[in-house]
Amino acid sequence: MSDNKQLTETAPEQEQQRAVLPAVDVFEDESGITLLADMPGVSKEKLELKVEGDTLLIEGGVQTQTPDGLEAVYAEVRIPRYRRSFTLSRELDTTRIEANLKDGVLTLRMPKQAHAQPQRIAVTVA
Repeated sequence: MSDNKQLTETAPEQEQQRAVLPAVDVFEDESGITLLADMPGVSKEKLELKVEGDTLLIEGGVQTQTPDGLEAVYAEVRIPRYRRSFTLSRELDTTRIEANLKDGVLTLRMPKQAHAQPQRIAVTVA
């Protein structure tokens, strides 16, 4: 990302339900931001994306499968929820965010608003 950060992570608030921060990669080009979030085990039905004001909230629940009649003796996945929030730049067009979930990776594409994208200026010879 450039020095004029388009996307910044917000501090986690105290919540009733604990959650894991998904690993995130953020890429910027001249037309917008692409965010990749690792959310293994989250289905489309358990994924929630919200933009409130200038905050993007990503939440997803993991459905853990336990065989009938068995109880976990040892489990590393103790928190079946992902949650992460980011503060968005006003240069991003939140009405045109595209989201795709494939193989446990959430891809969000957030384009810049037209006035924030680079424009080529034609030069005429007088």
